[in-house]
Amino acid sequence: MQIVGYDSAEGGLLLSDSEGLSYRDLESGSELEYTLGRRHCAGTIHDDTHIVCENPTAPYCPDHQHTWVCARCTGTCLKDEMDCFDDHAVYLAAFAPDQFKVGVTKEWRLDTRLREQGADRAAHIRTVDDGRIARRLEAEIAEEIPDRVRVPTKLSGLGQSVDTDAWEALLDEFEPLETFSFDYGLALDSQPVDETMATGTVRGTKGRLLVLDRGGSTYAVDLRELVGYEVTEDRQRRELQSSLGSF
Repeated sequence: MQIVGYDSAEGGLLLSDSEGLSYRDLESGSELEYTLGRRHCAGTIHDDTHIVCENPTAPYCPDHQHTWVCARCTGTCLKDEMDCFDDHAVYLAAFAPDQFKVGVTKEWRLDTRLREQGADRAAHIRTVDDGRIARRLEAEIAEEIPDRVRVPTKLSGLGQSVDTDAWEALLDEFEPLETFSFDYGLALDSQPVDETMATGTVRGTKGRLLVLDRGGSTYAVDLRELVGYEVTEDRQRRELQSSLGSF
């Protein structure tokens, strides 16, 4: 069995074995008991069928590395023909304690996109007619506000609150159409230990981050770092770094 994908909005793992694809919900309180084995390319999925790839490059080899061209767009379409004619939202997102970013997405999936990123707070600041206009606005705002926040930075903010004064000062520069506040139910009182593992009691997910309790310690796992691993269903034996909370 191999981990071939993940769901960062609802929290889940996509698994593939000889019987096909299956979805493993990462519901709070559930038990994960996967031992990580060999890691190799996660291959690709076509018509709900997983196509295996044995290339050792993980999570994806060059043949299966997909780059979404729109993510690099700054208002000059990189496709042969522009096709992003849905209404788009331009938003600001906050990640505890004081990391902020600008982004764009189709308006109808704004809430989902914010949850995929693990945003703590957000503000919808503009609605425009298409993706090209949205990317131009994003590029302009990104001259002052970053357009990305890295996963390690998000991990370092787990267990902390957003700097309300800094966030509200940023919003004062705009006229938000709508604001959001998200609670992922993690109830953390200290920063989890960064680890790559798939064994423990699920506390919850926050974007790409899976939070697990195991042996008196709490761990944070980047779901993307699990993609490509072959797994078996039993407890890991290797010794893990203990968090201060276990002493």
